[in-house]
Amino acid sequence: MSLMYVESRQGHNSGALTAYAVSKAAAWSLTNGLRNELRQQGTQVLGLHVGFVDTDLTRGLDVVKVSPQSVVATALDALEAGASEVLADERTQTIKRGLTTEPAVYL
Repeated sequence: MSLMYVESRQGHNSGALTAYAVSKAAAWSLTNGLRNELRQQGTQVLGLHVGFVDTDLTRGLDVVKVSPQSVVATALDALEAGASEVLADERTQTIKRGLTTEPAVYL
C-alpha cells in the first residue's frame, strides 16, 4: 500500500504567513511520523513537497509555477522508485537545501 501526502512548500516564516509556515511544518512532521509508524506493515508514505502549481487558485499570481502534469509525473515516478520524499520543483529543492545552510533560510 502507498500513501502520498502533499505538502506545499513556501519559504516564508514571518508576518502574516507564520501560521501557514507552522501548518506546513506540522504536515511535514505528520508525514514523517506516519512513514515510521506504517513502515512495518509495508505501507509506503511519500511526502510530496511542491511550491506553486499552475491551477485556478494561482492563476492571478505572478510567480514561477509548475504544471500539474509535471507534479503528477514526478510523484508517480517517486512512488514507483519507493522514495520517501519528493521535491517537485526548483523552489522546493532550494528551500530544502537551505534548511542546512548557515545561516538557515528560515531565520
